[in-house]
Amino acid sequence: MSVGLMALLDDIAALAKVAAASLDDVAGMTAKAGTKAAGVVIDDAAVTPRYVTGFSAARELPIIGKIALGSLRNKLVFLLPAALALSLLAPQAIMPLLMLGGLYLCYEGAEKIYGLLFPHAAHAHEAEVEPISIDAQSFEDGKVAGAIRTDFILSAEIMTITLGTVPDAGLPTQALVLGVVGIAITVAVYGAVALIVKADDVGLMLARVSASSPIGVLSRLIGRVLVRGMPYFLKLLGILGTAAMVWVGGGIILHGFAGYGYGWLSHLLHDAGAAAAHILPAAGAVVSWLVEAAGAGIVGVAIGAATIPVASYCVAPLWRWIRTRLRRTSPA
Repeated sequence: MSVGLMALLDDIAALAKVAAASLDDVAGMTAKAGTKAAGVVIDDAAVTPRYVTGFSAARELPIIGKIALGSLRNKLVFLLPAALALSLLAPQAIMPLLMLGGLYLCYEGAEKIYGLLFPHAAHAHEAEVEPISIDAQSFEDGKVAGAIRTDFILSAEIMTITLGTVPDAGLPTQALVLGVVGIAITVAVYGAVALIVKADDVGLMLARVSASSPIGVLSRLIGRVLVRGMPYFLKLLGILGTAAMVWVGGGIILHGFAGYGYGWLSHLLHDAGAAAAHILPAAGAVVSWLVEAAGAGIVGVAIGAATIPVASYCVAPLWRWIRTRLRRTSPA
């Protein structure tokens, strides 16, 4: 009996060691995946605050909460199973789907630029694509839905990058890493967004501190800086978010074309970045990245601009027809 018990304890100890090693592997893979997806995560954080601008302070956190829940649903309910299924059944379909997502990001970013340059024409285009509702709840719901759609594309890129870091891992490990990365990134991104959009309220609270001590004076100074600076910071963040859309979207499409043997433009941008780094060796890596990112952004703007008339005259009428048919066939 004692020998059998000792053998059982040895087996349990061996299983515990294997489990601990597996957890260490998952933690390492998760950290690696999060690092590789950092660029897209930053883009996500930069894009989201523009969806809550223009709303009352009382609605900002509830809207962010809705978008965060939609983001979790995107990652865990739709994208995680889809990524695993595609990895097992149709890995060749991943790149075309990513390129479609990149095309959508290019369109979104180009549409924002179009709105800045030609505001009247942009309003007409928005009315064509998605009729404007004067109902406040419908307006909020539309903004949330738009944010979740954009998040879906960025989340798909994050999940694909994550899957690419664990190509040889077993299915349970892949699923666990994808789930951990999805949850961690969602909490980090929307936690940061909540802090950003509520910073002006914190600044107002600090500006009202009445204490005459040095700490009170410093609090009021920080509060005034936050109150006066946050509107400009949010505008800057909106510009960065738009730039991130066309940069990431253009980069996805260029990477996809390179994967299909049409990488001449990617090689051209890489060579331009290397040449710029050679000119400024002290900041070679940064300069090279900036040149390549700018090139991808220009490509993204060009592709997105080409899709605006397609969205107005092809996609929008088709979508209106589908919605009309659905309303007619749905029960009263």
